Amino acid sequence: MSAVAANRVAVLVNHLSASATHPAGLLAGQVAIVTGAGQGIGGATALLFGKEGASVVVSDLDDVKGKAIAQQIIQAGGKAIAVSGDVTDVTFPDRLINETMKAFGKINIIVNNAGYTFDGMLHKTTDKQFQMMLDVHNLAPFRILRAAAPHMRLKDNEPRSIVNISSTSGLHGNVGQANYASAKAGIVGFTKTVAKEWGAFGVRCNTVAFGYVDTRLTRAKENGESMVVDGQKIALGIPMGSKKEVPPPAVVFADTPLKRAGHVDEAAGSVLLLCSPFASYITGHTLEVTGGKGI
Repeated sequence: MSAVAANRVAVLVNHLSASATHPAGLLAGQVAIVTGAGQGIGGATALLFGKEGASVVVSDLDDVKGKAIAQQIIQAGGKAIAVSGDVTDVTFPDRLINETMKAFGKINIIVNNAGYTFDGMLHKTTDKQFQMMLDVHNLAPFRILRAAAPHMRLKDNEPRSIVNISSTSGLHGNVGQANYASAKAGIVGFTKTVAKEWGAFGVRCNTVAFGYVDTRLTRAKENGESMVVDGQKIALGIPMGSKKEVPPPAVVFADTPLKRAGHVDEAAGSVLLLCSPFASYITGHTLEVTGGKGI
């Protein structure tokens, strides 16, 4: 991220936090659950929510990373707990919701961010490889919201918002991602359904579809980033080949008007927008955060 872009993000975040109309923060008094919050977009979202006054439930597969983010929020003067575990574990959603209620007594925001890629050309993709994407990107959010329903479907004038994370792969498809694209398209339909079913309770539900945001999922696979799911090691990132084959940024971002990758803080800002009072009449919407790519 360039210095100029970093300064823009800092100015925006500081401006919102210093808002005269929300001196205690845009999410003051609210309780937010963020899954996949140990790093990347989820981590940046959890930290920003804490800065904006929310009590944050940091959920991640990696217990060490999740607790580290929660500790950062606490050290900055906020409130947070870490609830670690695998979102695809059938017992996890109930534990996540129960520990949230035990610690904070209510739920205002749920960000279903946990996920990963498991790429492969369609004709080489196994049933298990395909199903793993549906499990983490569709079934897990469904189970979490089902478990949270008794604490969200209330007519008590509390603001409540859900943000499900999608991708431009889900909107436009992507080579080598038949499984991921299918799952990310599915979460858009799921979001619209929740918006229609829970709107009468004042619950808003939106999707953010990210483009090229600089995370371990978009960096070179050759960097060696990986994660272990159900005992299986999964390499993360985009295959780049040799350094001679890596295209320069001018080529990579030729069709992106802003000519650069997004930063995780910018991604977090888009999630905050949809959870903030400024989006109080927005529901069932998919916000594309792409630097203009695809317009």
